Amino acid sequence: MSVQQSNHRPTYQPGRPIPVPPDFPVQWPEPDLAHRMWTLDKMHFGLPLPPLAAEVWQQPIAAAFNDVAARYELPIRLTFVHLNGYLYNNYQPVGLPPDLVLKGLNRLGRVAPGPVEFIQQKAIAAVTRRYMARLQPVVDQLSAHWDNEWQPELRQHLTWWAEFDLPAASLPGLLAHLAESLRRLQRVWNIHFQIIVPTFLAVNQFDELYHHLFGQAEPLAAFKLLQGFDNAFLQADRALANLSRQARAMPVVARTLRDTPPPAILAALDASPEGQVFGAELRCYLQRYGERGQHVDGLAEPGWLEDPTPVFQNLKELLARPDRDLLAELQAQAADREACVEQARRRLQDRPIEVQYHFDLALKAAQTAAFLHEEHNFWIDQQAMACLRRVFLEVGRRLAKKGSLLQPDDIFCLTLAEAQASAAQPDLSRTDLVQHRCAVLDHFSTVQPPEGLGTMPLAALPNDPFTRTMGRIFGSPLLPTGPAAAPGPSDTLSGNAAAAGVVRGPVRVIHTLEQAGRLQPGEVLVTRAILPPWTPLFATAAAVITEVGGILSHSAIMAREYGIPAVLGVANATTLLVDGQAVEVDGSAGLVRLL
Repeated sequence: MSVQQSNHRPTYQPGRPIPVPPDFPVQWPEPDLAHRMWTLDKMHFGLPLPPLAAEVWQQPIAAAFNDVAARYELPIRLTFVHLNGYLYNNYQPVGLPPDLVLKGLNRLGRVAPGPVEFIQQKAIAAVTRRYMARLQPVVDQLSAHWDNEWQPELRQHLTWWAEFDLPAASLPGLLAHLAESLRRLQRVWNIHFQIIVPTFLAVNQFDELYHHLFGQAEPLAAFKLLQGFDNAFLQADRALANLSRQARAMPVVARTLRDTPPPAILAALDASPEGQVFGAELRCYLQRYGERGQHVDGLAEPGWLEDPTPVFQNLKELLARPDRDLLAELQAQAADREACVEQARRRLQDRPIEVQYHFDLALKAAQTAAFLHEEHNFWIDQQAMACLRRVFLEVGRRLAKKGSLLQPDDIFCLTLAEAQASAAQPDLSRTDLVQHRCAVLDHFSTVQPPEGLGTMPLAALPNDPFTRTMGRIFGSPLLPTGPAAAPGPSDTLSGNAAAAGVVRGPVRVIHTLEQAGRLQPGEVLVTRAILPPWTPLFATAAAVITEVGGILSHSAIMAREYGIPAVLGVANATTLLVDGQAVEVDGSAGLVRLL
């Protein structure tokens, strides 16, 4: 069997306007924006966002990134633009020469590439020295920063949100709380970027050091030394497995979970003494781990605490398959990790003591980073965003009560200024505006958005440690830097090697978390991208294929923790592969073979 695999990323041509597809007409909020290069981050923003959710990313979160970029002296700044419901980003290099100079360098580079490359490399080296002088001390002390600074402050912010009585607040008090919530969210995401920049860099540094020291080892060898560390998402998966064991031992509960529609399960459990006991445990689970939605946004959609349907689906699936000891599997991963660490140290015994010290320092930083990469998401991307969602919903409830909106979550189809104006004007109806914007979102959710818009930059992003690290998160460069691979028929799809192993099995294409119940044990999960709320699926899938993502992405990390192969960044995987199709997933080679 053969398929046609192609990559739709636009080829890099300095200064060239990017054609706009006819089914995706663009109205730029400001004309000058058309002269920048905008890319769609399909990993995080592959689906449309309503205006209010997009505005949170455009303002406090982008501002948080840029504050941290300035703090670490990183050579880029981030801007978002909201087009037809999709959030596009622009990574703008800082400190570039004027356009006239860049155009001259591009022309000179075509006839005398050597001198131009020398100038560029010298400039890149100077920038790298500056930001590494800021970042390396943080990389070397990640654990201390988390324990003594970042986590304590995150706890303080979450406590502040939890202690505010939203229903009891006056409208002026609620709006003041919203303003302070946005300020705190910016600070929380400032911590987020303070964490992820050095953590991703630490893992990438260790991977590059490992291959430098040990030569052409298998591509994923270094990551075996980083596996087997517990985190909040693995704890949540084990807690869910424990709930399934309790349900299996309670016939009434097991029958309720199997046979009752999800919206009626909690009420059905409360109808029996056995169900009440289990229901209390289930509610405790939701209070602890329920601040999780389907996507990274976490604002415009209900989390598990609001709508526990995904939890019920997971419990139903766990009841239908043999039990797994997830803690024993984690302990086995940790034991394998320690064996790999010991083997690496033995291989370094004859090296200078400075080399051994540098290896141990880089290893410690990367191991801490592997933990923080997942743990910070639980505190920030999940819990903090859920706190802000509750504030928005309370404002929406007030607006719906006085007739400005039909229902509380319609507030997400307003801008922040519109929501504030509606609160100040009791007779102002937004129902027609909301209906129009919902229709626009529904329409463009059926349209394939282009990966790039605007104008190609005159200078490509540099090949420096930070840019390389970002490319290994997303699985491709932040900006197109070369020609796309030529499409052609093949019985093999290629992607990024992300988690080792070879598995054969039937495909199951999953587009949303609501479809998770379709995934059966032994099937190969194929989806656009996997984010932290999807982690329970790793306990079911035999292997993972995604359309976006690299070796440092969440999908890759969780696949390695669960010991299943993963090939990420397989262009058009969800359309090229169909349910039931037999494939072989080679996670070490980054290949998917059609059988």
